[in-house]
This record gives sequence, structure tokens and C-alpha cells, in this order.
Amino acid sequence: MAAIRQIQVTFDCAEPERVARFWCEVLGYTVPAPPEGFGTWGEYDAAQPPEERGSWFACVDPSGAGPRLYFQRVPEGKAVKNRVHLDVRVGTGLAGEERLAALEAECARLIPLGAVRVRLLYDGGSDSCIVMQDIEGNEFCLD
Repeated sequence: MAAIRQIQVTFDCAEPERVARFWCEVLGYTVPAPPEGFGTWGEYDAAQPPEERGSWFACVDPSGAGPRLYFQRVPEGKAVKNRVHLDVRVGTGLAGEERLAALEAECARLIPLGAVRVRLLYDGGSDSCIVMQDIEGNEFCLD
């Protein structure tokens, strides 16, 4: 059996480009170049049938190490807690107050981008995290 070499994480959402650009800011990801023959993503989108315009967007890790993130428009809104979520690893290797300070600093950076702080899960050690939501209410953790 061949080894899996890459994964893509897909988000269902109402506004794919808006959510993708939020995650670019959170993770330091970038928007890839538009398809060949188009100077911008706006040009590409305008060339699509009306029902498909704005139906998806993607972003990538510029280092190539992280997974591609894909955002697809779906008609239904978010109704329950995510079954899968991202952990944004900002406190790796830190414990106690030092870890808490790193988590709080990242939380403070993300709130002006539209993230919402849900709660702090603080154990005083190296497993503390802050539960947050992105701009469409998808949960993620600052870990």
C-alpha cells in the first residue's frame, strides 16, 4: 500500500474567499496564483457561470509543509460543534505562565481579524489551550 503524502483540509462555509483569507492571516498561508490564463482570482471568478462564482477558494502553506486548505460554499449554515477542528500550535514546548502568555498573545492578535474567544482550558502545565471560533463560527484551538 502506498503512503499518503499530502492531505487537504476542507471547510464547508458560506463565504469561501472571506474564510480562506482569515485562515491565511491566522496561519501565514498564501493564496496560490490563479489558474493559467487569468491575471487575478477575480478574473477567473467572473469567467465562471453565475451559480459557480465564489463557490470555492483555497490557500496554501508557502513552505509546502502544511496541508492545503480548501473552502467550499454550502447552502446550510453551521448548526452544531465541529467533528474535526484545527489546533493552531502557538505554545509548543511552553508550560505554565509562559504558555498562557503565548496563547493570550495569539488570541489578542486574532480577535481583530474576526475570531471569537470561547473559553480558556487551563491546566497550569503544557496542555492548556484557548478554544476559539473563526469568522463563521468554526471551532479551533490555540494550543
